[in-house]
Amino acid sequence: MTTIDLNSDLGESYGAWSMGDDTAMLALVSSANVACGFHAGDPLGILKTVRAAAETGVMIGAHVSYPDRVGFGRRDMDVASHELTADVIYQIGALKGLAAAVGVTVGYVKPHGALYNRIARDPKQGQAVIDGIKSVDPSLMLMGLANAPILKLARDCGLKVVAEAFADRAYTPDGDLVSRREPGAVLHDPQLIARRMLQLAHEGTLEAIDGSTIKLDAQSICVHGDSPSAVSIAMEIRRVFEVNGIAVRSFLSA
Repeated sequence: MTTIDLNSDLGESYGAWSMGDDTAMLALVSSANVACGFHAGDPLGILKTVRAAAETGVMIGAHVSYPDRVGFGRRDMDVASHELTADVIYQIGALKGLAAAVGVTVGYVKPHGALYNRIARDPKQGQAVIDGIKSVDPSLMLMGLANAPILKLARDCGLKVVAEAFADRAYTPDGDLVSRREPGAVLHDPQLIARRMLQLAHEGTLEAIDGSTIKLDAQSICVHGDSPSAVSIAMEIRRVFEVNGIAVRSFLSA
């Protein structure tokens, strides 16, 4: 049976402000990218999400970010390498501590937002993130954009990697994500998205925003947890996958 990982960005609520439906998403995904406090999330909320993920058997990953709460981690930053490495170490350490309190482990690291996009093709910041991961735990996997240079850089540095595609985002003909500032960058139709992800799972291809076909080698699919239709999208992807004999399973499953 064909298997693929389905992940979502969770643990992003903060104090009185609620973001996404972690409970519903954890019943649908196989991996959870849990906020570490730099772009979203507070200690109690993150702990609740980690505990819920443990109860549902969902793999936990550290969703590290630039220090950018106001911009939700989606503003690019020119951060010195030693500072960025320290930021990554700090965030992974925080999530590892919360996970240990629940009796589970952190399996991978996925940079968030602007940091994710920046390191996809910026070897300087990419190396800083890699150095931070290796300093804490070199057994952690790095999740990154499918086909992006960061994956080779991480492998060359001794990290295992998992390539990711985005269910609810449009792609450029070069295989990059269309900027959120551009029209059509975010997709909302669950049926359309599910059909696209079925094509990806079966053929390793997607239709770019200009109508061309791009090839993507991805082992994980992301549904953004803060999207208003996130639960509907994840449900429809799982339904279509099950009908077509595709199992949703973590890339870290035995």
